[in-house]
Amino acid sequence: MSENKKVIVYRKKWKMNVGIILFGTLFIYLIILIISYATRNHVDSYEVHMGRILNDENYTGMAIREEKIVLSDKDGYIKYSSTENRKIKKGEKICAMSSEKFVNQTTGNFAKEKAIKSLTEEQQNSLSLTVQSFTNNFSDSNFSEVYSFKETIKNTLSDFSSDENDFFNKISNSTPEDFLLKSEDDGVIVYNTDGYESFTEEQIRRSNFDRQKYYVKELNDNMKISSGEPICKLITSENWSVAIPITERTAKELKDRTMITVRFLKDDEKMVGNLFVKKQENQYMAYIHFSSGMIRYANERFLDLELIFTDYSGLKIPKSAIVEKPFFVIPTEYIVKGGNSNETGVLKKSSKNKNTVEFVPLDVYSEKDQLSYVDLSELNKGDIIIKPDSNMTHIIGETKKLSGVYQINKGYAIFKQVEILCERKEFYIVQAKNEFGLSNYDHIALYGKKIKENDIIVQ
Repeated sequence: MSENKKVIVYRKKWKMNVGIILFGTLFIYLIILIISYATRNHVDSYEVHMGRILNDENYTGMAIREEKIVLSDKDGYIKYSSTENRKIKKGEKICAMSSEKFVNQTTGNFAKEKAIKSLTEEQQNSLSLTVQSFTNNFSDSNFSEVYSFKETIKNTLSDFSSDENDFFNKISNSTPEDFLLKSEDDGVIVYNTDGYESFTEEQIRRSNFDRQKYYVKELNDNMKISSGEPICKLITSENWSVAIPITERTAKELKDRTMITVRFLKDDEKMVGNLFVKKQENQYMAYIHFSSGMIRYANERFLDLELIFTDYSGLKIPKSAIVEKPFFVIPTEYIVKGGNSNETGVLKKSSKNKNTVEFVPLDVYSEKDQLSYVDLSELNKGDIIIKPDSNMTHIIGETKKLSGVYQINKGYAIFKQVEILCERKEFYIVQAKNEFGLSNYDHIALYGKKIKENDIIVQ
């Protein structure tokens, strides 16, 4: 007999899978993070670097100096005793004159029985600097300067020669036809004339700046000079000035200034001079007075230069990063160091017990005019603070605004005060090395008005 067998299926008990739970939890967390990141307000950052704002204009100025032309009282050939642009003393030899041309001292009557010496390293460097300066500032429109440069090199090489002193020592005891001319004044000697030696500031007109009509006469060794003609000129004072024709717009910009910085393009030197602006006939003129540096440009009448109206260096900050934030201002003398710590704060009367004083730590964002700026969240209006070692009190209430940016180096926004020096269209230059401000390479929020203090930053 067959037995009927019934198979009974039991439902398996559900077992908790820890791995699946962990994975599911992590997946949900990631989804939340993605949604949060996608919906959060992202902050564009800007890395702070040093920058500069230079406001300048280029001009050509005319040098005005105290110049005295030295005239010859006889006919003859001249032999100069030194290079130009050199200071000489009263009574010092300027040149020798002779009825005949001078013979090269290395081959003629005053020759030394030795070969010409090569230039020393120092002389070579000096000559190289002269050539480089001319090359850097040469312009095709002023080709005539090549001839002046040629004479400068010629005179420089002549001055390097050790035979020159012997030559003038020997010619002092020479024949009666030869004689030495000595200086009647102290000054800087120059070997050219241009007809502008006696000009004053009041005589300068715009027409005097026409370089096509300008002529300079170079005075060279072994040139024949007639009686009454110039031998050289002496500049007898270190005080000099530069006259510059300017536009009406520039005149208005300079009208309240008494000093200005000038950069001379010839040698890239900067000088600060006293500034005077006048209107002569229909032309505005700027006159800049100097008390030094004249000898560098003694043989030049026209000087290419740069007037520097503003020149500020500091940290370069986009204008979009700047915000204004209000702060409580309290007298700096109320700020103390708290207890055994180095925390900065104030001593405040307790709101619950007026006889109790508590130390309230706070951050000082800036100090100006004996006032310290503290955040509005750190104190309340009407709080009473006490001056250390005194019974004097101050009631919190006055507020002032500071300009600043939000530094985001640490992943959250920290207000940093800035001191604006100058501005351009899209940027400010702010004070560097400010105790309460920014440092080079700090990261700041590019759009400061989009965030608040202590906001967590997502970039």
